[in-house]
Amino acid sequence: MKRISAAVLAGVLALGLLACGDDDSDDPGGGGGTAQEERKIAVANFTLGAPYFIGISKTVERAAAKDGVDVSVTDAKGDAVALTTNIEDLLTKDLDGIIISGGPLENAPAALNAITQKDIPVVLVDRKFQSGDYTSWVGPDNEAIGRQDGEFLAEELGGKGKVGIIRGGPADNSIGKARSDGLKSVLEPAGFELVVAPEFGEWSSDGGLKVAENLLNQHSDLDAIFCENDSMCLGAQKAIADAGKTDDIVLAGVDGQKEALAAIKDGGNYKVTGLNDAVDMGNAAYDRLMQILDGVEVEKDTVVPSPQITAANVDEFYDPNSEF
Repeated sequence: MKRISAAVLAGVLALGLLACGDDDSDDPGGGGGTAQEERKIAVANFTLGAPYFIGISKTVERAAAKDGVDVSVTDAKGDAVALTTNIEDLLTKDLDGIIISGGPLENAPAALNAITQKDIPVVLVDRKFQSGDYTSWVGPDNEAIGRQDGEFLAEELGGKGKVGIIRGGPADNSIGKARSDGLKSVLEPAGFELVVAPEFGEWSSDGGLKVAENLLNQHSDLDAIFCENDSMCLGAQKAIADAGKTDDIVLAGVDGQKEALAAIKDGGNYKVTGLNDAVDMGNAAYDRLMQILDGVEVEKDTVVPSPQITAANVDEFYDPNSEF
């Protein structure tokens, strides 16, 4: 089964509850304090240009359909101005709440201000904006995921080696930076030689392939490559194979994308990833918004667990039919 179990995820969200609303409610449990069939929500996506963000959005749609909640979905195609326009248009639909999947966007004050003025809750998923007001955020501890990969590589390589790093970009992307910083915090003090590729892989397998090809041309003696997401590592895996170095270079990624889990399960050079599953994130965001609409007082920020996945436990997480 891929994903954290429903019980674990529910426990994480439960820890984020500070106080319940009226104890005399007809619905003492979360997720249904009002007639959900009357609710209208939206998912405003900065981009649906990657499997991860598609997985989050589709998961929310699926959960809403199950509960009889009307959901509208938009795609700003990577344009911050379009995201604000989309949200302003959504707000004309008399929504009860909005989920924003911000992708690589760092700031969206105009979009958040529009929602605040409408006085409806907004839940951020995965990306926590650096400015603007929001009701609640659910997402991973990206630096911790990077540290996990670093600890694995330190042991796998026997305490020494040369490790390449492929970044998603752009340079100010806080999620990618946190993942790489976590890795560096383990490997640099241990004396590993780290080589950061100058180009960005743009979070795609094609991008990872191109960056890895250039990296291998300049550093043929690499012992491992760390990528800030699995998609880029899948591309890097092909570049390594094409160079005839599959037996020489270990791969470490982030996200738990099903294709990466399949590669880990195959027992090749793709050795480790950290779970940041789109389905978990979509469910966490939807559940959090429902809790808020049910009158539950929730934590401002909640970290969703990101267990390390290796050949030893990949069967617990791999599902070839998963959305992500």
